Amino acid sequence: MKLLLIHSDYLEYTVTQAVRGVAEEIDEDHRTGRMEEALVVFNAVEKGDLEGLNELLDRVEAEVTTATRAVGASRVMLYPYAHLSSNLAPPSEAVPVVKAMEERIRGTGLEVMRSPFGWYKAFKLSCKGHPLSELSREIRPDAAVTAGRAERGEVAGETGMAGEAHGTGGTGGIHGTDGTGTRPPGCEGDGLPEIVSDAVKAEERAGSSWYVLDTSGELTPVGLMDGKLTGFDFTAHPGLEAFTRYEIARSRVSGKEPPHVEIMQRQELVDYEPASDPGNFRYYPKGKLMKALLEDYVSERVRETGGMEVETPIMYDFEHPSLKKYLHRFPARQYAIRTPNKRVFLRFAACFGQFLIMHDATVSYRNLPLRLYELTRYSFRVEQRGELAGLRRLRAFTMPDCHSFCADIHMARDEIVDRFRLSREILNGIIPGVTDELEFAIRVTREFHGENREFLADLVKEWGRPALVEMWEDRFFYFVFKYEWNFIDSLGKASAMNTDQIDVENAERYGITYTDANGEERHPLILHQSPSGAIERIIYMLLERLHLRQLRGIKPELPLWLAPCQIRFLPVNEGFVGVCAEMARSLNARADVDDRDGKIGRKIRDAEREWVSLIVVYGE
Repeated sequence: MKLLLIHSDYLEYTVTQAVRGVAEEIDEDHRTGRMEEALVVFNAVEKGDLEGLNELLDRVEAEVTTATRAVGASRVMLYPYAHLSSNLAPPSEAVPVVKAMEERIRGTGLEVMRSPFGWYKAFKLSCKGHPLSELSREIRPDAAVTAGRAERGEVAGETGMAGEAHGTGGTGGIHGTDGTGTRPPGCEGDGLPEIVSDAVKAEERAGSSWYVLDTSGELTPVGLMDGKLTGFDFTAHPGLEAFTRYEIARSRVSGKEPPHVEIMQRQELVDYEPASDPGNFRYYPKGKLMKALLEDYVSERVRETGGMEVETPIMYDFEHPSLKKYLHRFPARQYAIRTPNKRVFLRFAACFGQFLIMHDATVSYRNLPLRLYELTRYSFRVEQRGELAGLRRLRAFTMPDCHSFCADIHMARDEIVDRFRLSREILNGIIPGVTDELEFAIRVTREFHGENREFLADLVKEWGRPALVEMWEDRFFYFVFKYEWNFIDSLGKASAMNTDQIDVENAERYGITYTDANGEERHPLILHQSPSGAIERIIYMLLERLHLRQLRGIKPELPLWLAPCQIRFLPVNEGFVGVCAEMARSLNARADVDDRDGKIGRKIRDAEREWVSLIVVYGE
């Protein structure tokens, strides 16, 4: 199914002619219709949708309810629109799907109107034109249904729409029919293969309870009412207040370009690559240098603390039983592609590669905790178009991915504390004192919280400031606990820098065992840790921090060890170029010489604009 979601001032339609053999019967009241302040859901039912109807309806409900919450709408206009797809289901299949969709959405409490199926209609639509007003989605049946359709020759390929549309907003501008004519602006889609995991769908439907846990162990419920946070006094914690507001609102869409994008382009570090998929970037020499320095630093710190480095493939068989199950337990959208003989997906982390290694390993309890590590170049996730934001959210990124295999919950908790401290050392080693600017989040099932209150309180005490707690009634991921440290940028958007999780499923799923002291085989707990977060996100945080400091009148300056040019020599005239070049070569530093013709003042300004760490004017 293809969907085009438009937040509208109004949509009104008038039927003009029935499509022979297709049009459903309607009474006089349904020949015209108008709905104001509504989310208009243009939809096209595709072949195979009826086979996977229950899953499809779950996803449609999740997409529509998420969109209505995001834009503040309580009305939904369902509008069949054939032009969204070239793989349309026959009317005998499409009509039951459309009616079931109407019934399902009405069951959520939203006010619903549906325009007639199979009729040419004149319509007028006023689109509000804000950043969330136009979104396109593709919803697919589950993999088994898709595979069956492929065997019958019904699937031409895996392309489709995903993410935010590129259309124009404004008033009045779309007129057409649902039988013939051109597509409205913005419905082209991105043509991206995408797998949406069951965990993503569950997260979209699930509710959360929110709390603040302070350093004394007190847990205070918090909420958002009429735009104001309730329950906890945030006066002394403005960063936590901004983070809490962001998390409860659940809006990940960027309404404007974050400041670091202009900085990374101006400094010739990183840039968009128009010849690639959105969310993939090109790195210029200076940016590649910074990225490589960060990669080496994080990897070396993990190796120093016992992380054994491995390397695993970037693509995996979608039909591998363990991988297929895990894919649907991971909260991310994935790329799916076809090889000459199978359907595969691009990895979204190093998890399953390391798990398959551990499946073949012989492990004793004496080896635990056992730590595997890979710096993934690259991990892939089909982040939604409205969520892509420079280096903050990408579709291809470099993730330091470490897994610790632990005998039991006691060992796991001790390992988390050790890794917690390692994360602090790594991030503060990159940017001194930066963890004091981050916000701590804990996400946990209610059952785990009840059994581990003291452990969670000790983590917050170790952190030294209150933390936001998201509590789930049910477990819909593979983990029962995770924490993360979040950076808040100048646009009020939060980004997790590091994470650790307690995985209670995958050791059994992948057949990972160890031999205990009694000689019996047991499944370990698995910790999923990224001690720093994605390397690209570190660069994002670094540049956004410099922007925030500039706003306070502080001169931007990269950490000396990351500066592409640490020292620049400015000879006062041509006669001193040679000696400056000799000094630059002799230093154990990244040094260069500005030997251009021109005034020293201009050269100084240019070096300052490039954020050169040390500027040496040399001569008489």
